[in-house]
Amino acid sequence: MTTREEALRFGMTFPDVYQDTPFHDANWVLVRCRKNKKAFLWTYEYEGSMRINIKVDPEWREFWRQTYASVIPGYHQNKEHWNTVILDGSIPDQEIRRMIAESYDLVLGGKKKNNR
Repeated sequence: MTTREEALRFGMTFPDVYQDTPFHDANWVLVRCRKNKKAFLWTYEYEGSMRINIKVDPEWREFWRQTYASVIPGYHQNKEHWNTVILDGSIPDQEIRRMIAESYDLVLGGKKKNNR
């Protein structure tokens, strides 16, 4: 997964979600849950690379950051609960999808594992 379109397309597969541009800036496109209006997927370009911000269980935060150099603390977000993923092709698609699915589950208030 290397493009905003791929990330958004996957994010929109979850039940009862919608895209939003809350900053009136086309660079920032979010996917939110209708139920609570919380964003679980932020997409944006920064320093020449496409990036996503996703919520992360603090127990897994360091695992992702240590496993992949392209996973860093969340840009402009709480570093304990959010990771930024640089979509440079270095992380297998299934791992990015897993991180997005876990973010979705977390913003809905649960820690259940999503087998997407």
